[in-house]
Amino acid sequence: MSGDLRKISLLAVVLLVLLRISIGWHLMYEGLWKLSTLKTSTPWSAEGYLKNATGPMRGTFREMTGDPNDLKWLDHGHMTAKWDGWRERFLAHYPAVDQPNSVSKQPVQDRLNRLMDGQYAFAAALESLPPDFDLANVGGVSKKAIKFDAKAKRLIVDGKLHLLPIERDRLVDAAEKAKPEDKAAQAPFDDFIKAVKEVAKLSSRLSFHERLTALLKQDPERVGVMLKANAGGKGGDDGDASAGDSASKQTPVVIGDVDKYKNYLAFYEQQYAKAKTKSDWDHLGKQWIEVQQLRRDLVGPVQALEQELFTSAEELLSVEQLATGPVAPAASPIRGINLRTMWGLTIFGLLLMLGLFTRLSALGGAALLTLFYLAMPPWPGVQEIPSIEHNLFVNKIFVEMVALLAIAAMPSGKWFGLDAAVSVLFTRRPKNESEKK
Repeated sequence: MSGDLRKISLLAVVLLVLLRISIGWHLMYEGLWKLSTLKTSTPWSAEGYLKNATGPMRGTFREMTGDPNDLKWLDHGHMTAKWDGWRERFLAHYPAVDQPNSVSKQPVQDRLNRLMDGQYAFAAALESLPPDFDLANVGGVSKKAIKFDAKAKRLIVDGKLHLLPIERDRLVDAAEKAKPEDKAAQAPFDDFIKAVKEVAKLSSRLSFHERLTALLKQDPERVGVMLKANAGGKGGDDGDASAGDSASKQTPVVIGDVDKYKNYLAFYEQQYAKAKTKSDWDHLGKQWIEVQQLRRDLVGPVQALEQELFTSAEELLSVEQLATGPVAPAASPIRGINLRTMWGLTIFGLLLMLGLFTRLSALGGAALLTLFYLAMPPWPGVQEIPSIEHNLFVNKIFVEMVALLAIAAMPSGKWFGLDAAVSVLFTRRPKNESEKK
């Protein structure tokens, strides 16, 4: 240390050590804060930062997310596989999901499967059909959708076909018209009408997979109609929240709009590659707002549906099960980037504060900051990021990166840190003359 002090003043040494500890604290706290969000329903992600990357490496950084334009959200096959994978992790994560809990007498596993896949059938109690009344003779009503089980004394609607509102109305109208004038003989018809309305209400509940199909595949025959016409409503024999409660609030994604979105993206990228002047960037900025609005209109309903699924699933859990914490997301490119960023910031920051392997940790921190800098470089001819600051070549990230490189060039860990102890342990001392003999 005395040799170093002959080259650098004591004040400079103190300030350099303070700079190292300050940057280390900044990096470590950022990393710890980001790690703490993993236990919440909205964990931190670098996805937004990478998707809005600018500069020569824009495409590289955007592709690192795995889905830079959110097109996978509009892929029915991808979303179906994603949800099924989430269900497997959900059931594996929480304990006793195959057993009744304090929330319900039915296992969480059964209720979740019904919530996602729907029921085999919906039924309402009915002693018998009205005299001389045949369901098959009611026009405009699917013969496969509804039937009467005389043995079970149930009016049954197929769980996959459902009963459309217009079919319900036609059944009710047919029963009203067939009512005899004798009030004493009207009871069977009134019971039938009541059963039809009850089973129609139960049938209006769409599973999450059905709603996803209606959103993305434009099923026009039955489920798509239910999504548009269904007014929703809670109820049922087990008290589960209806998957169709919010169905009427969702508008199916129009396939033509998806093609429009893809074409607009391609046009935007062509214009982006040609942009050089500020007026070019200003024009592109307006186009980007339009692109993002179209993306939100398309992707937003699907994202909202997924969040509703997750919330509905959590409502099935007991307090003890919820204490286990949220389900870990599936492995993905962006998840790997998020974890490496969080742990990189935390570890490099901690090592800088301790003065342990200082030069290596300073170089590691500088490399991490270099990636942050290159994702949105303040260079001439590059799209300017909206900010209260005005930067040219140099911004806060660049300054901190250079400071870390300066720290890496000096033995500050030996001045004040654990590097001094490590240096003593691994420094070989020459043998004295008596040991040599």
